[in-house]
Amino acid sequence: MNPEPPADPPSHWEGVYLTKASDSVSWFRPHLDTSLALLGQGGLSPDSRVIDVGGGASTLVDDLLAMGLRDVTVLDLSSRALAVSRERLGARGERVQWRVGDILTVALPEARFDLWHDRAVLHFLTGPDAAAVYAAQAARAVRPGGFAVIGGFAPDGPERCSGLVVARRSAQDIAALMGSAFRCVATRHEQHTTPGGSPQSFVWVLLKRIADAARQSSV
Repeated sequence: MNPEPPADPPSHWEGVYLTKASDSVSWFRPHLDTSLALLGQGGLSPDSRVIDVGGGASTLVDDLLAMGLRDVTVLDLSSRALAVSRERLGARGERVQWRVGDILTVALPEARFDLWHDRAVLHFLTGPDAAAVYAAQAARAVRPGGFAVIGGFAPDGPERCSGLVVARRSAQDIAALMGSAFRCVATRHEQHTTPGGSPQSFVWVLLKRIADAARQSSV
C-alpha cells in the first residue's frame, strides 16, 4: 500500500516556512554544489532556460543569477517559500519567473526549458500514478536535447522528511520512472549534512531528453 500524501500539500509547506527559518530546515545547503555540477554537465550557460521544481527558498537561484542566467523559473507549492527567496534576492529577484503551483497540475509550456532541476520533490511522490504524471510533465516541458537533474533520498536515506513519508530510490529507479523520453547519462551519490548535523544519503541522476524515444539507442 502506498503511503497517503498530506490532505492539503500547499498548507503543509506553507506551515513549514511559517514556523521554521529557511536555513534551519533539514534540506538547507548554502550552495547546491552537486546540482550545479550536474547542471554544468547538461550545458548550463547564461543562455540556458532553467526551471527549478520545488525551488522554494533554495539558494540555487542565487547562484544561477550570479552566473548570469537570464531565464530562470522557480516553481513551488508554497508562496511563503518563494517569498523568502524574493526577499533574499531583492532587486535581482525581478529577473526570475516565480510560480506558485503543484508540479502534478501546473500548466507548463511545451519544450520550454533546456534544464529541469529537482532536489527532493520527486521523492515525495510515493505512488506510481503521481510519479508517472511528474515524468510526463518533465517530458513535455524539457526540449529535445535538454536535460533533467533530479535528486532524492537514496535507498539508505531517511524514510521521512518534514513529517512526510518519502520514496527512497536508487538512481536506476529514478531513471526508470522517467521513462523512455529520457536517457540517463550520469549518476551521483551525495552525503548531505543537515543544519543539525545529521547525515542524509542522496542519489542524483542527469537525464537527457530524447528527441525521438524510438531512436533512443542512437541519441
